Amino acid sequence: MALRIWASSTANALKISTNASKSALVSPAFSLSRCFSTVLEGFKYASSHEWVKHDGPVATIGITHHAQDHLGEVVFVELPEAGKPVKQGESFGAVESVKATSDVNSPISGEVVEVNAKLTDAPGLINSSPYEDGWMIKVKPSNPSELGSLMEAKEYTKFCEEEDAAH
Repeated sequence: MALRIWASSTANALKISTNASKSALVSPAFSLSRCFSTVLEGFKYASSHEWVKHDGPVATIGITHHAQDHLGEVVFVELPEAGKPVKQGESFGAVESVKATSDVNSPISGEVVEVNAKLTDAPGLINSSPYEDGWMIKVKPSNPSELGSLMEAKEYTKFCEEEDAAH
């Protein structure tokens, strides 16, 4: 009984479902078909695991929860200066973690209008708050129609599940 309660509470904490009946005396089976990463509605996602939130004349860009989860603890971030151009699909910076260093690609083209200076002293914000405090750059889009080539939340979730299943 205690094992079943622990497993159920653990499954709830991990947001996975149990498939055992309440009267069963065996450990529950778990469905792991869900992507454990946080994916937010209202954002657009690139297949290289960057997100963009377009709000008025400015778009905020960062790496996804899925990306930071795979990278591990972020220890250094390299970002461009304000005023620099970025091009869709091309690198604008890098993220160094305890596991690896990865380029960060821009999901859209435009001009960098602001850089998250907090990341210089606290790169771990990318791990703890990838969609809020861990944003990387703000861009004035030069071609807003590029947003149409990016994935919505449901598409990105499916993309992550398929990518993880392949590895």
